[in-house]
Amino acid sequence: MLHVKIKKAFPHFMLDVAFTAEKGITGILGPSGCGKSLTLQCIAGLETPDEGLIVLNDRPFFDSRQRVNVKPKDRKIGYMFQNYALFPHLTVQQNIAFGLKGKPKAEIEQKVAEMIKKIGLQNYERHYPAELSGGQQQRVALARTLIVEPDVLLLDEPFSAVDHYMKQALEQQLISFIQEHFTGIVLFVTHNIEEADRLCDRIIMYHEGKVIQSGPKEDVFARPVNVTAARMIGYENLFPVDSIERRHEGMVAFINGIELLVKDVNVPPSPLFLSVHANHLLFVEDDRPNTFDYEIVQTRTRMNHFDVMIKTEHFMLQATVAKKDWDSLLASKKKLYLPPEHLFFLQG
Repeated sequence: MLHVKIKKAFPHFMLDVAFTAEKGITGILGPSGCGKSLTLQCIAGLETPDEGLIVLNDRPFFDSRQRVNVKPKDRKIGYMFQNYALFPHLTVQQNIAFGLKGKPKAEIEQKVAEMIKKIGLQNYERHYPAELSGGQQQRVALARTLIVEPDVLLLDEPFSAVDHYMKQALEQQLISFIQEHFTGIVLFVTHNIEEADRLCDRIIMYHEGKVIQSGPKEDVFARPVNVTAARMIGYENLFPVDSIERRHEGMVAFINGIELLVKDVNVPPSPLFLSVHANHLLFVEDDRPNTFDYEIVQTRTRMNHFDVMIKTEHFMLQATVAKKDWDSLLASKKKLYLPPEHLFFLQG
């Protein structure tokens, strides 16, 4: 288990984060400039926090109170940079061997040969980085990181410089290799919500130098805790709540002069908002609570669905409609339905 609780101040920015990470891939998700990469640099020992703790399995890497600050080379942490940071004047073999300086020559040769075989780059040992494809460069960078047998692997937006059409193939190669050859803790920095969803087991969400939510990715994406987190992961439907009332059938939220039945009983502190994901809006033929007449005012075509902007008498919403359902929806006189079980409260 990796425990991080650190602060580091700059003239116009303050990093103040606390989280834990366990075996598997934990994504640090947030916009540019929110402190994601700085956190990795502090964990690796490339930056020194002003105060706090960094502890791996009861072994402190940094403890400001005890004046502990372990040197980067002694932390057993692998760091894969955005641009891979391969040495252009060194061959594949030499790049991979770089972290083994000081080891016996025979041991270095054996380990490098085994690693080159693992990444499938036999016959490329004497090639230079400029002679490799993007995917091959990535494998060399990962091999150089893993050959030192780290306990923690830090991946700093490894796909940010990759063309979109190459990204998914490289993602699959990277994750398959990690799953096969690494059993420790992986921290994966990204600003891309889809990337985090595809690759990570757990999510830590950053905003302006602070952790605003963390947990299993299914929980974080299904239930953002506040409006900032919701907007970061793509929730469009966010409504300020005027007041609430507890009734036998559930909570009732008053919004713009209407009542919405809500099954969620977890009510955070004010200011209070109500949300529902675009995927959870339905279109029904019968009258029931939370149904409204509507008008479609805008559509955006996606690969398998439409993003539909909908206007009711009281509010605007975004819904997702599968392409297979589109024609029947247009031909019908259905009503928009906000399922009470999918409405939830969150803090403003």
